[in-house]
Amino acid sequence: MHTPLDTLSHGTVVPAHPLALTAERALDERRQRALTRYYLASGAGGLAVGVHTTQFEIREPRFDLLRPVLELASETVETVMKEADRPDRPVVRIAGACGYVQQAVAEAELAASLGYDAVLLSPAVPGADEKGLLERARAVGEVLPVIGFYLQEAVGGRYLSPAFWTAFADLPRTAAIKIAPFDRYRSADVLRAVAAADRADEVALYTGNDDNIVGDLLTPYGPADARRWFAGGLLGQWAVGTRAAVDLLEDVRRARTGDHEAMTRCLARGPELTDLNSAVFDVLGGFRGCIAGVHEVLRRQGLLDGTWCLDPAEALSPGQAEEITRVAAAYPWLTDDAFVAEHLDDWLR
Repeated sequence: MHTPLDTLSHGTVVPAHPLALTAERALDERRQRALTRYYLASGAGGLAVGVHTTQFEIREPRFDLLRPVLELASETVETVMKEADRPDRPVVRIAGACGYVQQAVAEAELAASLGYDAVLLSPAVPGADEKGLLERARAVGEVLPVIGFYLQEAVGGRYLSPAFWTAFADLPRTAAIKIAPFDRYRSADVLRAVAAADRADEVALYTGNDDNIVGDLLTPYGPADARRWFAGGLLGQWAVGTRAAVDLLEDVRRARTGDHEAMTRCLARGPELTDLNSAVFDVLGGFRGCIAGVHEVLRRQGLLDGTWCLDPAEALSPGQAEEITRVAAAYPWLTDDAFVAEHLDDWLR
């Protein structure tokens, strides 16, 4: 029987789920559910909830939104799958976990109780060295399979050595690694390190490099007799244009088998998607408006009511809205506007 972890291993599109808020910065349950419905209707094979795009502040006692947000997404997945009568399409539910061992294990236990399949471990743990991060991963792995996360430094990541990634891949409950340092050198470090692990063939590789999505997905790594590919993407960028992302991954698979026309389409999409990401993620503003940028695209489509974040200081940077207008006009095939307009009322019901 095909399982959610099989979906993860095979490779799929996994959007990093945003947080829908009202103008009062309270959880907007109706629009939160609508976002989940949009991703599933787009053909995404998984969801990552409680991660950076969901806003780490949901864990703070003054908001206390971790359980409600995880629960809402999981319940909506169950409802949509029952409505569609698609038992053959298991959706992998991934929960983000933060903090050191005690906090991360507690969050993993919460996720397990709500039906989640795996845990994406945030590397932003103040004071923890690589040994400590491995101990945390081992402890969390006793609750749910774990996904490693190499996060870019601009949004709280840190350097992690190749030796760390080899050891991480060899943990018995490591299911995948999200490679997202936004750095070709460090991405290559992880690929070589995983290839050297005893469990290399059991660990799926996912791109989180929103600046190089197509390049990552199209590139074979390693010697010809042991070639590895990125299985899919777990991306904040794919929180918008998710239907287009599903189509792109299918084209990537055709291109890998030698389909020249598919390869040409993918190569053309690469710089377009990177340009779109530069506006949505606020590269000119040093990524300060990356979450608000995702919200702005969804707001324009009607899925969100505003760009509000839990931290009022997190907002669009000067000129970012104009940049989003530019790229949306230049690459309408990447934003799903027509698809969202067609189904929005149903998702918001």
